[in-house]
Amino acid sequence: IACKTIIGFGAPNKQGSHDVHGAPLGEAEIAAARETLGWTHGPFEIPPEVYDGWRAVAARGADARSAWARRLADSPDAWTFRAAHAPVDDASLDAAITAYKHRLSSDAPKVATRKASEMALEIVNGTLPNTVGGSADLTGSNNTKTRGQAPVKAGDYAGSYIHYGIREHGMAAAMNGIALHGGLKPYGGTFLAFADYCRPAMRLSSLMGLPVVYVMTHDSIGLGEDGPTHQPVETIASLRAMPNHLVFRPCDAVETAEAWQIAMTQTARPSTLALSRQGLPTVRTRHTEANLTARGAYVLRDVARRDVTLIATGSEVEIALAARDLLQAEGI
Repeated sequence: IACKTIIGFGAPNKQGSHDVHGAPLGEAEIAAARETLGWTHGPFEIPPEVYDGWRAVAARGADARSAWARRLADSPDAWTFRAAHAPVDDASLDAAITAYKHRLSSDAPKVATRKASEMALEIVNGTLPNTVGGSADLTGSNNTKTRGQAPVKAGDYAGSYIHYGIREHGMAAAMNGIALHGGLKPYGGTFLAFADYCRPAMRLSSLMGLPVVYVMTHDSIGLGEDGPTHQPVETIASLRAMPNHLVFRPCDAVETAEAWQIAMTQTARPSTLALSRQGLPTVRTRHTEANLTARGAYVLRDVARRDVTLIATGSEVEIALAARDLLQAEGI
């Protein structure tokens, strides 16, 4: 839909030009615009007929709101509605994730963190009643669909999974709208390299304080045959620079579960989970009740006398641990 407009309409000497884009009109042009538009009222003077029109809108809205409140109070589904709009039950999610982490530390699976994300989502979606997932035509690669999730279809909105199609920006914008409406907790997936397509809407998620979750996979040079165009080595840094935006790059299945727990309990900021394509070993084989990922960083292996500190995230953690063992063998 193309809406043809004239920038600065009504300013007779400046409309349709860059002069009205960023600079004040000036007193002379303001006076000319008033004359052109037939606006005889003084500055900041609101004529009664304008006030009356706004008051009528407010009254109509108040009546609609009162009628809705009565319907909600009388509805047998009122509790379900209020529960969907209530904050996440932190205690239930914490108990479910903690029990799941205990199994992971014991089983120590070697899986890609995109797969670990799907495994964690089984717990999240099974615990929270109002999650709605999706992907930009990459469901099989992002692992964003869990058992029991049915797709939303034309004429059938009972499902909890949205096939957005190859439109990353549209997906991110739609998730912002879902979060603004309330009642549902949206998450959606694509490749990390395609964060550039989502970035305007991701930035708005941050500015508006919306708890949207972005699942972004294929996060490193170890992703396979697609080559440099799909190796987003600089993207993590750019997302971490975005104010009010949480970025997680988990190193194994345990950290992935912790990242999901943090993301789903946010109320005023979005999260991005950057996940691997390649399999990664479980390095957190000793169970901890605490969510260590929530610290931002923590010591994974320590020694009595430390000469070197190795810092890593994601798929580089296993490399850092291997380097630690080599250095330690040399007495470093």
